[in-house]
Amino acid sequence: MPNNDLQGRTIAFLCAPEGTEQVELTEPWQAVERAGGTPRLVSTESGRLQAFDHLDKADTFPVDTTVEVSDHTEFDGLLLPGGVANPDFLRTQPKAVAFARSFFDAGKPVAVICHGPWTLIEADVVRGRTLTSWPSLQTDLRNAGANWVDEEVHICDEGPNVLVSSRRPDDLKAFSQAAVDAFKP
Repeated sequence: MPNNDLQGRTIAFLCAPEGTEQVELTEPWQAVERAGGTPRLVSTESGRLQAFDHLDKADTFPVDTTVEVSDHTEFDGLLLPGGVANPDFLRTQPKAVAFARSFFDAGKPVAVICHGPWTLIEADVVRGRTLTSWPSLQTDLRNAGANWVDEEVHICDEGPNVLVSSRRPDDLKAFSQAAVDAFKP
């Protein structure tokens, strides 16, 4: 049932041009829409984004704007889907890293799932924070100064913003609800 919890709120979904795990994009996107919010797809290139179902190409999605021309002031929150290739590419793109970091600097809520924290590690925003991720990232997160936990969803409010994190697609129901709650005014 639709509600208006996010009415008037715009949420950035930051994704690489290729490699985003499709379900980690589409399920939270639909949750934001059901809550009355406006999701916008942000990437490093205009055009269409190629999503994946694990290692297989899935659907394509139109990019709404790029990190080249947008910044956090246009958005009320940020969501970082996973997929191995997606955050691995984003962390090599200085403007994408700066875009992600700007939400922390502005105190805006951020939600991240699966391999998505790689971009946040590069942005140097996980130090002193507690979060979860795909298990193979736990050493990377600890080395970056984070406290890693193995939980379906973890909400960390010990920092400049609320940081919601989850491990994998199986956690999407809890992740999507926690993200919507964090994005509320």
